[in-house]
Amino acid sequence: MIIILKRNADPKKVDLLTGALKAKGLGIHYSEGLNTTIVGLVGDTTRVDEDQLRANDVVEDVRRISEPFKAANRKFHPKDTLVSVGDRQIGEGFFQVIAGPCSIESEEQMIQVAQAVKQSGATLLRGGAFKPRTSPYAFQGLETDGLKLLLQAKRATGLPVVTEIMSENHLDLFADVDVIQVGARNMQNFQLLKELGRCKKPILLKRGLANTIQEWLMSAEYILAGGNPNVILCERGIRTFETQTRNTLDISAIPVIKRLSHLPIIVDPSHATGTTWLVEPLAKAAIAAGADGLMIEVHNNPKEALCDGGQSLRPEEFDQVMGEVKRRVAFEGKRM
Repeated sequence: MIIILKRNADPKKVDLLTGALKAKGLGIHYSEGLNTTIVGLVGDTTRVDEDQLRANDVVEDVRRISEPFKAANRKFHPKDTLVSVGDRQIGEGFFQVIAGPCSIESEEQMIQVAQAVKQSGATLLRGGAFKPRTSPYAFQGLETDGLKLLLQAKRATGLPVVTEIMSENHLDLFADVDVIQVGARNMQNFQLLKELGRCKKPILLKRGLANTIQEWLMSAEYILAGGNPNVILCERGIRTFETQTRNTLDISAIPVIKRLSHLPIIVDPSHATGTTWLVEPLAKAAIAAGADGLMIEVHNNPKEALCDGGQSLRPEEFDQVMGEVKRRVAFEGKRM
């Protein structure tokens, strides 16, 4: 439910209203725009009398939100959310590029790739320490040793780092990680989402392999409802009948999310296709559709990569893609 306040409403009367609503056990989200101020109510609003609210002299109107996601809803929060990662920002006109290897393999590999992507213009560094794999016999990542190498690369380059968490029991290990990624397989790991809602770190929430946009936003809702407003959505392709690509990038998800939600959305063209030559055209498409950033896999020797080498760009290929990305981002009037 949202309450639209009258312009120049008496702040003391607004405080009395919100205090009474809090006393009913409701969470309050205050969103002040240029022309409209909205009070969003989170919780069980079935006992709230709409007519009684409308009779309050600071209330312009009362509306119920029909969608099951409330805190993630643009009706609830009309202004775009801006997520800060160190001195970098994602959303509301700010565009960021996250790049690095799918999995962390060695100190030499991680430092080489980190320095190369920074030189090309990447603004955040990714690297997988804990790797969820379909096969139990596949490389599962270096785990805590991988995290140490990722943080070494962070110190060497100054780039904020993004890496995936597999379990709520690992949260203490991620104290120095700048952005915690929830992978496609864990998008509906609700216990993990609840724990991430209690922390204040930015969370990069990837769309599940076969999940609808509403299911994706409901997963974001778990984090937001826990008190963490710093959620970044990531479209990484969904499973369809098509076999020419690893997944099918849902470009339409970008404008749909922008219409339904205030959360920033980035695109991962590497996982979406599983093919290096498709990364650049889909990165361009994502920018044109309104994405707030990209996540691109880069490896110094893809043929020898322990994970997803077939979709990883070489540093020189990434440099070429970044040249085109910078031009497109500037054309769209966004800032990097």
